Amino acid sequence: MRLPPARTPDPASAPSLRWGLLGAGWIASEMAYALRGTSQQVVAVGSRDLRRAQEFVADHAPGARAHGDYATLVADPQVDVVYIASPHSEHLEHALLAIAAGKHVLVEKAMAPTAGEAAQIVAAARAAEVFCMEAMWTRFLPHIDVMRQVLDAGILGEVSTVLADHSIPLWPDGPERLASPDLAGGAMLDLGIYPLSFASLVLGGISSAAGLGSLTDRGVDRRLAFVVQGPTGAVGSLATDMSVSSPTTASVNGTRARLELDTMFYQPTTMRLVGADGGVLDEMVGDPIEQHRGLRHEAAEVALRVAAGESESPVMPLDESVRLLEVVEELLGPLRPARP
Repeated sequence: MRLPPARTPDPASAPSLRWGLLGAGWIASEMAYALRGTSQQVVAVGSRDLRRAQEFVADHAPGARAHGDYATLVADPQVDVVYIASPHSEHLEHALLAIAAGKHVLVEKAMAPTAGEAAQIVAAARAAEVFCMEAMWTRFLPHIDVMRQVLDAGILGEVSTVLADHSIPLWPDGPERLASPDLAGGAMLDLGIYPLSFASLVLGGISSAAGLGSLTDRGVDRRLAFVVQGPTGAVGSLATDMSVSSPTTASVNGTRARLELDTMFYQPTTMRLVGADGGVLDEMVGDPIEQHRGLRHEAAEVALRVAAGESESPVMPLDESVRLLEVVEELLGPLRPARP
């Protein structure tokens, strides 16, 4: 048994789009860096603070226009697509703003704090007939494409279990957006969404879920261990915690073989095909230099779909983004105190 070659398109060959970055934080800078050397162009950056937008342009997007508010960013006639890089709590407002301006949108994961807000974004995009996608960049990476081919070909046999975790010590000394209930903080939307989305991809969707965890003193989820089940009966055992570091690995385990994904499984990483006897049958070596440069693959997907006149991606369907947030709500609901 061997791993098939990746079918991932070369980001440099994708049709060119002109991007506006809504937000001037860390993830926006990673996207700007990832798009360098591709066919995509960052032509505008928006922030509520003009000086911050100007500093971002100087540091990360030379030649782009700086906007001191989001309304002028989305109204910029040179912008084809808006990358929503603001905190989760602001995604609904900012996505609707861009959609109303007739722009295509790539909304940073998680698409929204709740399934209801995500559904509003989806409905607005469909009504406006613009492209919309959640920026779950993992799904567009080469090793994940290889994994999809392995699953489709039945190389692993019957998939029975998925294991994945993602924990980084970002609390209590990390960014305020993770600590604050008002900013939709917590481990699940920022970190746990990765193993959840990974398991959903492998299992063909999630039909049920249950978990145990605890909250911080400010009422956001600190940690959660959870299990999910797909429509075939296969299960995933997953975990997230924003106060510790974990291996952040994953495996897909079948009756004939398994796939092992090394640390930071959701980034470009090494993946092995392992036989039932434990022997390594094949290996796809990841490039550690890539890291967040892998964001260019999701940008290429947006460009290819827009050029084809499509309004969403079958790799990260809009209904899937809503469903994942429904599962998040199922998992976190029992942890939160009952309202009087």
